[in-house]
Amino acid sequence: MSRHYDVIVAGGGAAGLMCALRAGQRGRRVLVLEHADKVGKKILISGGGRCNFTNLGSRPEAFLSANPHFCKSALARYTQHDFIALVEKHRIAWHEKTLGQLFCDGSARQIVAMLLAECDAVGVDVKVAHRITGINKADRFAVDTDHGAFASPSLVLATGGLSIPKMGATGFAHDVARRFGLSLIEMRPALVPLTLKVPELSGVSLEVVTRFGRARFREAMLFTHRGLSGPAILQISSYWQEGGAIAIDLLPDLDARSFLVESKRSRPKAELRTILAEVMPQRLAQHLAAKGTMAGLRDRELEALADHLKAWTIVPSATEGYAKAEVTVGGVDTDELSSRTMETKKVPGLFVIGEAVDVTGWLGGYNFQWAWSSGYVAGRGAAARR
Repeated sequence: MSRHYDVIVAGGGAAGLMCALRAGQRGRRVLVLEHADKVGKKILISGGGRCNFTNLGSRPEAFLSANPHFCKSALARYTQHDFIALVEKHRIAWHEKTLGQLFCDGSARQIVAMLLAECDAVGVDVKVAHRITGINKADRFAVDTDHGAFASPSLVLATGGLSIPKMGATGFAHDVARRFGLSLIEMRPALVPLTLKVPELSGVSLEVVTRFGRARFREAMLFTHRGLSGPAILQISSYWQEGGAIAIDLLPDLDARSFLVESKRSRPKAELRTILAEVMPQRLAQHLAAKGTMAGLRDRELEALADHLKAWTIVPSATEGYAKAEVTVGGVDTDELSSRTMETKKVPGLFVIGEAVDVTGWLGGYNFQWAWSSGYVAGRGAAARR
């Protein structure tokens, strides 16, 4: 016999817990079903265990989607400042690291505890280690699990995307969406290291500007034994298309042409490698520069080298895949959803939120903000149904 709730949320991650607590605050009886043995596993590992819980610069332009306007409504209805206020209500100390990224001073466990406390305060029923085995809909949703059956007029899919499968990520939300006739945008790993043959410079890092199409990011890049990583690479990976070339400015603060030509005039006996090592890591300078003095090089050779350093072009062979990806690009097509409530247009009472949707944020707390914002508006929307 089914146990009845007003709202069932499939998934106890960031988006699911926010949705549940908001629906509970609206006076509804809410159930969260989490297949893992604890909720918020991705929250717990994020930000090196301190949870980069939002970004002060959260804005629609920081999100990728086939419809770049879709995220505007949710982001406006529950902002980064709203979430910061919740964090401060629970007296969780936080700090800004760089580029608007906000972290807990203590532990990511504080964010999970905060969400659970908010859920508990409004009577949300959170069940872990409950695997959903079937979903059907007649007049209401029937949700079968390995611990019994549940029913509700509202069902929220909040089980995330395909990234980090070792944390339990699956394509569950996408599979359910397909069964209910919803369209999906092609999915791929995002915020992920790139693989390619690069110089044996593993461990070398420097600040760069990466470019692909109109996307441009200035942050650190790291050489690895498999290719390239670091924030600048993770950011541009979300935009990269297979076979495409990424341009990298290795000297973003320098007029490289003037620097090299003027160095030749003032220090003709200096080695080119020595000169370059003054403005980039020595190991990289040794790889990029031929042996010889500045005097032995023509101005046009130095200018050509400068142009190369300002637009070092790479064509990755692949990414490191979902195992190393922080998020998934693509997912449930936003054309299928209401931007105000995240409810599907074809299936009344069915909502999709968080990473399962075709909205993907930049590195640095943006994806958590999408989880909070989409979860909040869906919680209100699901609670409005009877």
